[in-house]
Amino acid sequence: MSAYPTAANQLRTVRIVSTRGETPTIKSFTFREKLAAKALPGQFLMIWIPSVDEVPMSLSTIDSKDSAVGITVEKVGKATSALHRMKVGDIIGMRGPFGNGYNLTKARNVMIIGGGTGLASLAPLTEQIAQQKGCKVTFLHGAKTCSELLFLERMKTVLDKMNHRILVTTEDGSYGTKGMVTEPAEQLLAKEKFDTIYACGPELMMYKVFLLAERFRVPLQASLERLMRCAIGLCGTCVIGKYRVCRDGPIFSEAQLREVKDEFGHFRRDFFSRKTTI
Repeated sequence: MSAYPTAANQLRTVRIVSTRGETPTIKSFTFREKLAAKALPGQFLMIWIPSVDEVPMSLSTIDSKDSAVGITVEKVGKATSALHRMKVGDIIGMRGPFGNGYNLTKARNVMIIGGGTGLASLAPLTEQIAQQKGCKVTFLHGAKTCSELLFLERMKTVLDKMNHRILVTTEDGSYGTKGMVTEPAEQLLAKEKFDTIYACGPELMMYKVFLLAERFRVPLQASLERLMRCAIGLCGTCVIGKYRVCRDGPIFSEAQLREVKDEFGHFRRDFFSRKTTI
C-alpha cells in the first residue's frame, strides 16, 4: 500500500505557464494543477526535470481558486540549472503535495522569520495569516546582500492590509540593518511577548531561532530542508533523529526539534544516509 494516496504520489506532467526572475540566481515557475493547488503552506512537491533528476521544492504560490501553484528555485546544481533553462510551455513532472503544513493558530502576535529561499514556503503562509483579523505580524527578512532579498515587495503588499512591521537585514549592510536576521529577532523577543514564531531558511539560522524560542518560551514552527529521494518515508536520506522529514515534516515544532537537537543545526545525511556536517 502506498504511504500516500495514489493520486498524490502519482507522477503527473504539467506545462510551465510563466517564469519570473526573482534575484540573479533565483527564478519562480508557475503552472496549473488541481491537486497541488489544495496544498497547505509549508508542504512540498517532488519536481521531475525530464532526463535530469527529481528534486523537492516548497510551494511558493498556492491559488486554489485558479488551480495555480508556483515553485521558487535557486540555481545551485545540475537539476536546478536545467530547470532555470526551461521556458513557458515546457513540460515538467511532479508528485505531491507531501508532508505537513504550517499550523495556522489563532495567534494575536506572530513573528515570521526567513532567510534566503526560505521565503518560498513563508510567502503563502503570510498570505493566509494576512486574512486573519486582529493579528499583528512582525516579518523579519534576512539575506547576504540586497540583490538576494526575495519576495520583499510581495510581502509588503500583503502585510500592508494589516497591523505589521517589516525588518530587513543584510550581512553586508546594502539594505536595511547590517547583520544577521536573528539579531533583531532576539531584541524583539526580549521585550515583547509573541504567541508563535514561524521560521524557514538556512539551518544554522533556524538553529539560532530555535535557541531563542527555547530561551523566551515561544512556540516555534520551523521548516527543515533535507535531501529527499522518495518523499514517502522509505529511502532514509531525510532522517533526523527519530523523524523522517518527508513524512513527519517538513514543519517541526520546538518540542520535536528539542528531541533531535544533537543533529539539528549540526548534521544532515547524504545519498547513502551517512551523517555529514552542515
